[in-house]
Amino acid sequence: MTIPRIKPLTARVGVFGVGHHTYWAQFPGLLDEMRRKQSLLVERVAAHGVEVVDFGLVDDASGAYALLPRLRAADLDLVFCDMVTYATSSTFGAIIRGIDVPVVLVALQPMAAMDYANGSTYMQLCNDDFCSVPEFTGVAIRMGKRPPPVILGVEGGDPVAAEELREWCQIARVLHDLRRSRIGHMGHVLESMLDMHTDPTAVTAAFGCHVVQCEPDDILRHYRDEFADAIAAKEREILGFFDTPDPKSDPVTTRLTPQDLRVAAKAAVALEKFIADKRLDGLAYYYEAEAGTPMRELVTNLIVGNSLLTAAGFPMCGEYDIKTCLAMLIMDRLEIGGSFAEFHPVDFVRDTVLVGHDGPHHLNIAAGRPVIRSLKKYHGKPGSGASVEFRLKTGPITMLSIGVRADGKFKFVVAEGESLDGPIPPTGNTNTHGKFKPDVRTFLKRWVAEGPTHHFALGIGHRAGTIQKIAECLGIECAVVA
Repeated sequence: MTIPRIKPLTARVGVFGVGHHTYWAQFPGLLDEMRRKQSLLVERVAAHGVEVVDFGLVDDASGAYALLPRLRAADLDLVFCDMVTYATSSTFGAIIRGIDVPVVLVALQPMAAMDYANGSTYMQLCNDDFCSVPEFTGVAIRMGKRPPPVILGVEGGDPVAAEELREWCQIARVLHDLRRSRIGHMGHVLESMLDMHTDPTAVTAAFGCHVVQCEPDDILRHYRDEFADAIAAKEREILGFFDTPDPKSDPVTTRLTPQDLRVAAKAAVALEKFIADKRLDGLAYYYEAEAGTPMRELVTNLIVGNSLLTAAGFPMCGEYDIKTCLAMLIMDRLEIGGSFAEFHPVDFVRDTVLVGHDGPHHLNIAAGRPVIRSLKKYHGKPGSGASVEFRLKTGPITMLSIGVRADGKFKFVVAEGESLDGPIPPTGNTNTHGKFKPDVRTFLKRWVAEGPTHHFALGIGHRAGTIQKIAECLGIECAVVA
């Protein structure tokens, strides 16, 4: 079972082609062929679930200057420059200088190799997609910009180029939501966690999203209301999705109680109404409240609701860690999950480390049916109630931690590994056995040396390269621990 998204993924992507105006009169039919090539790229980009704005073909400096304000006004997340044939860099210089949107050069020639026996200048020009790429990247550097990445290959039957195009459309969807999202920040840092402190203005400066300062009372207002039908429906949803086994070895755990189920369902309903009120796209929270109050009951029982929301594309994490909330959002928009995680005990026998956390998790990357246990106490935190437990799917995994450097700038710390099948402690917390090269001892020493926060987002698949590209688009330092 998987939980459907709250709202579909999307992005707004621009496409413009470049050519050399002198060619059109010299070679009848060539301009039509260039337009065919560009229309094919537009179709392929649109097939990846993004909105495409086709700006046509630019073939001289005047055209580039005329296009620039249109690109700026289009509210784009990414731009593909289609290198349909050789073009002078005057078609590109004003554009790369004048926009802040990431630009990707696309050089996909129709033929895998020229038909040399029947070769012609016309044929060469139809396949000259790479010819001006060095000129464009060099001019970008002279304009004070980083050289644009390049998708290089053949129009059809090229799985490498096809995957790169798909990857950049995914990156566009990440960038779209990062700069448009409203991320809630509610409560305060868990006492003494110095790595959790984050400046909301720095978040907006680096990622573009708006940080919404929220009050726990905004949820409590809904929690006090008795939405009997909605709460009963949420209880059925929870029991239909989760397993509720008997306790095993941990005396802190019990079988899910009817009271804990009702409180979890009621909190989940209140949470959904709260995020609708605030128009939020994610939430990082921590609050303790006075013992014995409805507020304490509410804020310590958001775990089940926030796990359901995280799996639906609404990243939500505890301990007030907005940095990891953003890391979870990035992974979710790449469709690889994004659970709230940290390192647990090392297994020196299996050469693995348990990777997991209490609290929120991306249920769509669970191996088998997730479990809910009732906990008599949340270790290290106040309160008691329902908690989520599962093992991650086996196979490749990626971790993304967002730390803060001494100068206040953010830093991505990324690593790839494997999730192995193996026993996990039945504590009501999610865990998996993480295997990392060259060995667990060396890997963990290298990881901490890069200055991550102690939390990270955990996803399936090996996507360090994609996350590195996202960091480059954002101008954020990225360390890949390998």
